[in-house]
Amino acid sequence: MLKLSEIRAFGNIELLARQLVEGFITGLHKSPYHGFSVEFAEHRLYNTGESTRHIDWKVYAKTDRLYTKRYEEETNLRCQLIVDNSSSMYYPESNKGKITFSIMAAAALAYLLQKQRDAVGLCIFSEDIEQQTQVKSTGSHLHKLFLILEDVLKSKARMSKTSVAHVLHQMAEKIHKRSLVVIFSDMFENQLESDQIFSALQHLKHNKHEVLLFHVTDHKTELEFEFEERPYEFIDMEKGERLKLQPSQIREAYRKQMRRYYHDLKIKCGQAKIDFIEADISAGFDQILRAYLIKRTSMK
Repeated sequence: MLKLSEIRAFGNIELLARQLVEGFITGLHKSPYHGFSVEFAEHRLYNTGESTRHIDWKVYAKTDRLYTKRYEEETNLRCQLIVDNSSSMYYPESNKGKITFSIMAAAALAYLLQKQRDAVGLCIFSEDIEQQTQVKSTGSHLHKLFLILEDVLKSKARMSKTSVAHVLHQMAEKIHKRSLVVIFSDMFENQLESDQIFSALQHLKHNKHEVLLFHVTDHKTELEFEFEERPYEFIDMEKGERLKLQPSQIREAYRKQMRRYYHDLKIKCGQAKIDFIEADISAGFDQILRAYLIKRTSMK
């Protein structure tokens, strides 16, 4: 399994994304590449009787086969990847685990989408939208997405809060065509404002988008609070607040609060037909690709 520390050390997201996807596909009994040509990802075979206006004669000269250039509206699916880049995503500090995991998962999905002739766009956010691309399906566009993701991977943690609800409301207004919206976030916004987060998710659904929410956590420490029993100083990565204590002093209360919050969010997502997936950063990337393919199949 690819380790998060190896991702940061290696740095070439494009190569790693391809390896992840191809390794995953090899393990599937039924490949989603069935009937699909990687070589002509930006073309499709010419069908007898249709207009010859869009035939790519350069490709014909090389292959002796007729292919037409494919345009954005001809794609099978439009997908918007949304990645939380707030301070809390840079935990654990040793390997910046959650943001590294989310970047690599988004890169793998972008690679898979483009190779399936789907259009993909990227949004990076914290308190507000930091970067947003167009939604396209070309190889050059995919390369642009990889460069953006590599820049985020190389960036250092800074004090920035999460405004999930605010950003999702913005995206609901910005995405004009029906799309699959894939979100990577730890959802560590003010838990008292969970209704606002759900309202934003409903906004996306109201605008006819499908939503796949990956709740990214270091499950062992962030949900179960499993720390060695010794004195710690816990630091709020988004506010800078500090608290010195022994883990056992608050473990049960912490677990109870976290389970209540995420149970409520999961139930509400289920009621709104929003896919809520618990993504543990220690569990690898197959969980992400598998959840996406299940969603993709259900949308056909």
